[in-house]
Amino acid sequence: MAGVEVSLVGKLEGEVEIKSNAADFHDVFSCRPHHISNVSPDNIHNCAVHEGDWGVPGSTIVWDYFHDGKKRFAKEIVEAIDDENNSTTFKVIEGDLLEDYKNFRAIVKATPKKDGEGSIVHWSFEYEKLHENIADPTTLLEFEYAMSKDIDLHLQEAAAAAAQVAK
Repeated sequence: MAGVEVSLVGKLEGEVEIKSNAADFHDVFSCRPHHISNVSPDNIHNCAVHEGDWGVPGSTIVWDYFHDGKKRFAKEIVEAIDDENNSTTFKVIEGDLLEDYKNFRAIVKATPKKDGEGSIVHWSFEYEKLHENIADPTTLLEFEYAMSKDIDLHLQEAAAAAAQVAK
């Protein structure tokens, strides 16, 4: 009797609706991720450039964050920044995620809504588990939704403040 083949390679995707402009949201992840700790301090404690520069593919950044009740860290390479499609791709090269996953890639893409009001933020995780008993990273996806909402709120507040100054 043949054994059941379990795939360790997975992809998890989800979306969250925001009120902010897609390009503004994208700019936070592509060029200013170090600001996220100011707008989502319960989730992100710090983000620093390890090698390279902000907003440059190939740069290495380090995140200190709080997830599933624990302080964690991730060192990531910014694999791609696509300003036309408001997409940024990160590949984890060190950190807590690699205790469970052989490889892990996160892609965040913001798309303007068809009615022109707000955007849809699409999160995609591509990963390979170290063994079949590892759970899919659903709580990490929920974490990204919460962080996206915090960023959205910050962008809305900044837009409102800018509108007041313009009056």
